[in-house]
This record gives sequence, C-alpha cells and structure tokens, in this order.
Amino acid sequence: MTQPVEISFTEVALEKLAEHRGRVALVLTAADRLPGRLPRPAREAAARALASKAGQALKPGQVLELAFPAGMAADALVLVMLPQTSTQAEARRAGAALGAKLGRSHTLIHAGNHKLAADLAFGLALRGYDFSVYKTKPANGPARPGAGDGMMPESEGAATDALLDDAQAADAAEGTDAPIGDKARVTVMVKDPEGLAKFAQDAAAVAEGVFFTRDLVNEPANVLTTSDFADRLLAMQEIGLEVEVLDEDQLAALGMRALLAVGQGSESPSKVVVMRWNGGGDEQPLALVGKGVVFDTGGISIKPGAGMEEMTMDMGGAGVVAGTMRALALRRAKANVVGLVGLVENMPDGRAYRPGDILKSMKGDTIEVVNTDAEGRLVLADVLWYAQETYQPRAIIDLATLTGAVIIALGHDNAGVFSNDDALAGQILSAAQAEGEGAWRLPLGKSYDSLIDCRLADMKNTGGRAAGSITAAQFLQRFVREGQAWAHIDIAGVALPPGGTDLAPKGASGWGVMTLDRLVRDTYEAP
Repeated sequence: MTQPVEISFTEVALEKLAEHRGRVALVLTAADRLPGRLPRPAREAAARALASKAGQALKPGQVLELAFPAGMAADALVLVMLPQTSTQAEARRAGAALGAKLGRSHTLIHAGNHKLAADLAFGLALRGYDFSVYKTKPANGPARPGAGDGMMPESEGAATDALLDDAQAADAAEGTDAPIGDKARVTVMVKDPEGLAKFAQDAAAVAEGVFFTRDLVNEPANVLTTSDFADRLLAMQEIGLEVEVLDEDQLAALGMRALLAVGQGSESPSKVVVMRWNGGGDEQPLALVGKGVVFDTGGISIKPGAGMEEMTMDMGGAGVVAGTMRALALRRAKANVVGLVGLVENMPDGRAYRPGDILKSMKGDTIEVVNTDAEGRLVLADVLWYAQETYQPRAIIDLATLTGAVIIALGHDNAGVFSNDDALAGQILSAAQAEGEGAWRLPLGKSYDSLIDCRLADMKNTGGRAAGSITAAQFLQRFVREGQAWAHIDIAGVALPPGGTDLAPKGASGWGVMTLDRLVRDTYEAP
C-alpha cells in the first residue's frame, strides 16, 4: 500500500537552517517574526517577500515560497503563516500546502513552540499522498523498467487477476511503494519533540488508514476484484485484527439471497469479510458496515457509458470501513469495533438478476427488483441483518456510495447522514466537524415508505427519482431492528470528488476514516 511520508520530530537547532539541502519551511506566527540565525541574505529576502503585496495578503494556513534562497543550501525557503490563534483546520491546510510539493527531497520545518505543530505535520502527511503505481514514468524521473507491461487483460479470465508488473510486484513483496531514488522525508524541529510523540504516533495510524482507503478506491476493478479485496483485508491479521471471510456457500446457508443476487452475473465470487478489533473488554461492539461493489455497471439496467469508469469507486463504503479498522488496530484503540463489508460485482450476464425478480433477504422480507442499478441497498440489507444477528452491536453505522441523489442534494462537500437515533447522529456530526469532513443530516420519515411499497412483494428496491437518497435510507431502515441505534452515511459525493480537496490530491479522498476514528475515540473508547 501507499505509505505516508516519514515524519520525525527533533529539537530546535537553528544552525541547521542554513546548511540543510532540500526544502526549509519556517512556521511564522507573525510577518515580522523570522527565526534568529537565518543567514542575512536569506533573512532580507524573506522580509522583503513578506512586505510585498503577496506577503501582506497571506492568510493563516497559507504559504509563500522563495526559490534558492541566498546564503542557504536549500532549494527553497517556504514561509508558513500560522499565528498561534490559528485553527486546527488552518494548521492542517498549512501542512497540506507543504505536502503538495514534497517531491523527493528532505523537508526541514522549523515550528518552534507552536501549539499546532502536530496538526501541521498531519496535514502534510495527508496531502503528501500520491497513487502512482500505474505510472510508467515517475514525476521528474526515468521510466520504470517493465512498468505497465501486461496491464490490460488478454482474455476474459485475465480480467479477474491482479495484474502487476515486475517492479510493482517487487514493491508489494517489500511491503512498500517507495519512490524511485531518494525517498521523501520530513523533519519537524519543535521545542518538545517527546511531548508530540504520542499524538504523532496516533496521527500516523490514522493517516495510514486514510491511505489504505484511498488506495482501495483508486484501484482499477481488474486488479481490485472481490477476491483481491478480501485478501488485502485478510492481510490485516498481521496488525492484530481478527478477519473472517464468508464465501458464497456460507452466504447461501445464511440466507443472504439479496446480496448474492447482485453478484450472480459476475465471474468474481461474492464475499462478506468481517474484521474484529477487541480492545475494549466486555463491551458490545460498535458495528461498521460497508458497501463493497468493486465495479457497478448497473447490471441489466445498465448505466450510460459516460463516466462509467469511475464506478470502480462503488466500493468506497467498504474502503472506509477497512481503513478505519486499520487505523484502530494500528493505534491500539481501547474499544470493541467490528467492521463488515459486502463484496460483490454488479455485471450484466445471462445469469444476472433482472428487473422484476423477487428476492428474499436474510431477514425474510421479500424485495421486488425494479432497477438492478439500485444494488447497494440489497447488499447492505443482508449485511446489516447479519451484523445485528451475530454481534448485537451497541450501535451500527453503514457507509455507502449509494445514490446520485445525495450529490444533487449536497454536492461534493458533504456526506448525507440519516439516523433513527438523535444522539448517534449528533456524535457523528460532531466528529465530522472536529475533523473537517463535511456531513449533513437528512430526514427519515414514514411518509417516504409509500414510495417503496410494492404490489407483489414486501417492498421494491427503489422509489424513483423523488427523494432518492431518502427512500434508499428508508429501505435500509427496514433491516434495522426496533430499538437498535443506527445511522446510514451516503458518501457518493465525497468519496471521489471531481477535484482535489484541502487534504487530498485529485482522486479518492478517504472521507470518513478520520470521522469514524474520532467517533470511536470520543464516544466508545474506555478512558
């Protein structure tokens, strides 16, 4: 997997500023507070830059860069405006501005006694993500020998293989995707490096969870098959998670006919993967459930061709659950959490399920399929019921790239949150706000039930265009037991936004890992 940049904290040594080769960043609490022992030519250049129109316009969290500063060995001197009154979000944005230009050099950051140094480092780590495993020519470097060979399948069967070239396979065997040549690294000079160690360790765990989610969402479907996905989750047993994979025979025995129907047109076998982290004693677990449609053609109700290539991200909910479980295990969270993901592929085929089919869920309710592109809720219905039957969770949260309707309602800035429990909804929204991840609560109500009522079965799998994200949530609520605290988070708009965000380059955002980790930390962890 893609690894976050190596960040270390060390004591302040101002004499290193002039001699450092690479990039030097100065965290400034005010425009006239340059650190001492900066070479005079560089100090004068920095002061002049800060007095310029661009320098005067600097806002908290913004940076100004000077190339090849006189009197210094550095390639660049970066001035980071971050008053002590700055917010956590501004500190992370400042770090992200540095992370966006890491390159392959060693970045030295002078943060002194700034109280937000750790948040700056966290923002840098998150924005320093680069998913370039399929690039044959690294940025500013020669082509990788053999890169890209055999990436397209030569036969139908090859489409289910994880097609990696020799160089990528070597990286995977070593457990790292280190860049060609020198590996980027960051050193942050602070007054109390030991005091930041615990925070930095936990932040690194969360960053790795975010990166794991981004990698999964960015992977193409000819690599991230249901089997490959399950194997990646099984590998997390190495970090302490208990992982179990349920195959199609086991799912059939359990009665998960709704989930199995979605995947029956695909060569990739449907699976449910259960990940357990037991760090909280005898407490009942929090359950996280993720939709894992590794590719969604829409099935027989096939999607338009334009933009269908982005349906590799329809496993985004499962990706967030997996990344969260990884973060919790890495930081040894003092909580019991179980993550369950339903892995399927929705393909048109002679065996594929059809509009008009009637399915029986694990719960026993019957569902008429009126659109095979409303498949995610069928997967979630069975996994939600299994999670409650098996683990009796304190609360259950499902995440899914479920509806285009939520994008119409909220755009790409907010995930849609639905819940039958005001306290749980408030906890999720508070955690999202604390981590700077947009979330907005949308309504549930019995009046919407009539839109999914059905003449032939207990319900139909879509209520049409009107209130599309709400009727999808209303459908899922039918598979939640009376009295069970539950929330559904529709991440269709935030999992793969059309451009970069403050803390992520263009591509998968990893939205939700930080929110769920904060939720566990604030609400479910033992003191």
